[in-house]
Amino acid sequence: MNKDTFTFTNNRTGEKYEFDIIDATRGPSVVDISSFYKQTGMFTFDVGYTSTASCTSYITFIDGEKGELRYRGHEIEDLAENHSYLETCYLLLNGKLPTEEELLDFDLELRNRSFIDENLRHLIAAFPDSAHPMSILSSGVSALSSFYYEHLNIDDEAEYQEMARRIIAKIPTLAAFAYRKSLGIPFIYPDVDKSFTENFLYMLRAYPGGKLKRTSEGREEIKKIEVEALDAIFTLHADHEQNASTTTVRNVASTGAHPYVAISAGISALWGRAHGGANESVIAQLEMIGEVENVDAYIARAKDHDDDFRLMGFGHRVYKNFDPRARELKKLQDQLKDELNLDSKLMDIAHKIEEIALNDEYFIERKLYPNIDFYSGVILTALKLERPMFTPIFVIGRTVGWITQLMEFKTDPASKIARPRQLYLGK
Repeated sequence: MNKDTFTFTNNRTGEKYEFDIIDATRGPSVVDISSFYKQTGMFTFDVGYTSTASCTSYITFIDGEKGELRYRGHEIEDLAENHSYLETCYLLLNGKLPTEEELLDFDLELRNRSFIDENLRHLIAAFPDSAHPMSILSSGVSALSSFYYEHLNIDDEAEYQEMARRIIAKIPTLAAFAYRKSLGIPFIYPDVDKSFTENFLYMLRAYPGGKLKRTSEGREEIKKIEVEALDAIFTLHADHEQNASTTTVRNVASTGAHPYVAISAGISALWGRAHGGANESVIAQLEMIGEVENVDAYIARAKDHDDDFRLMGFGHRVYKNFDPRARELKKLQDQLKDELNLDSKLMDIAHKIEEIALNDEYFIERKLYPNIDFYSGVILTALKLERPMFTPIFVIGRTVGWITQLMEFKTDPASKIARPRQLYLGK
């Protein structure tokens, strides 16, 4: 780290103050203003933390101008196309991709940890059928802190790994139970003979007794392409630097709260329509547009400054280029359409919107590229997943990122309780 300095001049008094500049291995350097108040008697003001780095991290890197995303230095394109979600989980938790033996051990451990306590199942059963799966999921994860209270005080790496692997394994079961509860149908327990992603689809689709739906053509199967597609979606959602839900997890963890309570808070933050719930909004809008021939009219509305209509699934707070996750999902969408012989009206509407937006100067000038939410909802619909399950899918993928970020925070000796300041304008 260089010891270059940044000089701040107070135009009111003429006083000058120096602050260290710290260089990143990738991305912008930062000005260390941790002593700013002590030196100047003033606070900095940054609504939404658009120019503020809240922590140091070794996990995920984003270059929004280039459209680049890396986990532990690995490009997201390589991970999504050439590695499984469990390999990605291992990479995030351990800083390296697993060997074949390490991956096998990791996989088997998650399979065996996938069951939840029967009392927790009863808690989920007590929710009304009308409850949204995200509400049940957040509550279920918070309740996990009661069943594994020993994770409140963790002293070594082995305990952190046990805590992390436990929740990664149980999240798909909790999500599947939450979904089936919302439909008022019996729960399906995990099958340890199935892989992580296939097992989740099985818990969503199976009937009591473990059988899948019977059709006139025979017993329905979970297709390999479906498993691979959902596995890639989990990988693409695994982590995304210091976004709103990750910051929530870190902030709650900073109080000394139980790790699973912090994850529950992250789930609640993710549920917001401006965050993880955005893909539900994309599908709702596609359904509202209704027909391909209606697209031009809605595009015109999106470009009209006097119209409050906003086109969902375009633009991103960080990416000012094509979101690399969206690029991967675009490939996946095309592959699914061919291999599953899909001819979805929603996909046709989405394709028309994408075609116009990528060639329209209005969107190009404003760097409004399709984001991950634009494609993920359409793909999840193609995988026969109901709209209320879109954000829980996000949760399953993101849990490993949250828990890795939490572990990094808790083991960083420089970490302290989150306590932003304010600009008071009241009486």
